[in-house]
Amino acid sequence: MRELPWSTRTTRGRILFGGDYNPEQWPEETWHEDVRLMKDAGVNSVTLGVFSWSKLEPHPGAREFGWLDAVMDLMADHGVGVVLATPTSSPPPWMGRLHPDTLPRDEDGRTEWWGGRQHFSHSSATYRRYAAAITEDLAARYAGHPALTMWHINNEYCTHDYGDEAAAAFRRWLHTRYGTLDALNTAWGTAFWSQGYDSWDGILPPRRAHYLKNPTQVLDFRRFTSDALLECYRAERDIVRRHTPNLPVTTNFMPLWSGQDGWRWAAEEDVVSVDLYPDPHDPLGAQYGALVQDLTRSQARGPWMLMEQAAGPVNWRPVNHPKPSGLNRLWSLQAVAHGADAVCYFQWRQSRQGAEKFHSAMVGHAGERGRTFQEVKRIGAELRRIGAEVSGTHGTRDIAILHDWHSWWACEQDGRPSTHVVYPEVLRAWHRALWEAHLTADFAHPEHDLTAHRLVVVPQLYLLTDEAIGNLLAYVAGGGTLVCGFLTGVADEDDRVRPGGMDPRLRELFGIRTLHQWWPLEAGESVACAGGLRGTLWSEEIEAAATADETVPYRGGELDGMPAVLRRGRAWYVSTLPEPEALRALLTRVAAGAGVRPVLDELPAGVEAVRRGELLFLLNHRREPVTVDVPGSHRDLLTGSAVSGRTTLGRYGAAVLKP
Repeated sequence: MRELPWSTRTTRGRILFGGDYNPEQWPEETWHEDVRLMKDAGVNSVTLGVFSWSKLEPHPGAREFGWLDAVMDLMADHGVGVVLATPTSSPPPWMGRLHPDTLPRDEDGRTEWWGGRQHFSHSSATYRRYAAAITEDLAARYAGHPALTMWHINNEYCTHDYGDEAAAAFRRWLHTRYGTLDALNTAWGTAFWSQGYDSWDGILPPRRAHYLKNPTQVLDFRRFTSDALLECYRAERDIVRRHTPNLPVTTNFMPLWSGQDGWRWAAEEDVVSVDLYPDPHDPLGAQYGALVQDLTRSQARGPWMLMEQAAGPVNWRPVNHPKPSGLNRLWSLQAVAHGADAVCYFQWRQSRQGAEKFHSAMVGHAGERGRTFQEVKRIGAELRRIGAEVSGTHGTRDIAILHDWHSWWACEQDGRPSTHVVYPEVLRAWHRALWEAHLTADFAHPEHDLTAHRLVVVPQLYLLTDEAIGNLLAYVAGGGTLVCGFLTGVADEDDRVRPGGMDPRLRELFGIRTLHQWWPLEAGESVACAGGLRGTLWSEEIEAAATADETVPYRGGELDGMPAVLRRGRAWYVSTLPEPEALRALLTRVAAGAGVRPVLDELPAGVEAVRRGELLFLLNHRREPVTVDVPGSHRDLLTGSAVSGRTTLGRYGAAVLKP
């Protein structure tokens, strides 16, 4: 990541507050009403132009910038900074009509037509040429504009393409990766099912097949797709950087989305941003939010940007529940607690037409008198109060959760032992156990430097490179504590099963002599273990080595007496998914042994305590008030009141305490 003035010129000691602004949907008189309400709400940043390509270029080569000039000037006149987007996520209809090669195809060869969004082929030379041209002209026109504070490239990159141009690009990518067909055939294991390739031209994307597809081919296609989209991002990023070298550039991730290698992408951004939409009807919505926030902060290695959230209900779930009073405020403050230096929404004013007219906005259909806008005003005022104290601050947690997109891609293959094992759900279960134990965590790639962390947690990493395995061994040898979940270290980077079903070095590390069989469980099935622990989802027939220091055996059934949990020194292996309370108790014990404690002891359930810099955020995710013991004396920056010894948080209440 380049050293750019994200926390100086752009935020200037503030929390950025605002959202996507789409003035092209409204008559000009509404724009002036918008800036009045923005000032009332404390909005200091808006994102413009995300879906404006057909407005800016109504026919090939045309440029209609007059309306955008007026909006940019209006924002500058009212002190609102602009995150200017390149509009390349949704090309105009004329592009697909005149240039069918710009349209993506699915794995059945069907064309994905215009009329929605994201209808572009990432590998299309024509699309890339038009995208570069509109980006060039935008950057040249607005580079010196006083409202411009940041660039936002495209939007939620998520296009998959199995068409002919993508196939040619895939072959080029493979040639770069492997060099020779012999190397590719070896990596893909094409001796199986007579799949050996004698020509690069014979290689296709993993289109519709009669039966199971080659899993390494699928894995490489996912790698290629992430890289192809990244090429599109870099091309536009480099254009705007050339015109505005001192302004940061971002693109918005979707939360925990499988289509991009988020670690690699984050390294190419000046500001890491994410769109986050927990379900307000989900009892664990706050925990999901914390997981995404922790991951995004870790990708950013510091402050990050909440590019989109909902002020109320969304429009894509089967039932779209609104946020109860106070929840929007609570989750906004939670994002700041977990490192966000920007709290933004989709969108500013709720659309009256189109596919998202039932998606909430900062100014909803009820207008400025509506509860949603009144809550937005309160959030804006509170972010102004705490901005100077929190903006730009960050720190490192004692716990690191390891996550890798390549491992996720590999473990999703069709011919796996159990379709009930869904990687994001396993990851969320382990993060939930830490979150409910009030243990805050960073995320890390398995090849990252782990020495700053007392405890490393691996919920599941089916695929591990030799470098990653060496990193884990060195971490434990250096005094770190490691706890791994099931189905870890099974395959190498080519999805080749390692000898013994788990890398021999890991088996030695955990005190495993032999892994005889994987024993996946049916949905709803569980297995009993010693000490009252019950396992779900998965179990394994393991023979412990004499070097194991501790085991927790299965009780009853085929695996009776065999270890469900093993420990050798500071390395733990958990061969099942314990029920939530049991997993929480286990990780609490392991963390305590590693010298890791919660931010505050004896916190009530449903209350989250997070430190950011010298500030202590207390977040009550319960519907009823709760009293929290807080040693020492503090000042609540939200209210200005003194807090000594304890404080009471109301329903969905929060406090930001400064010593």
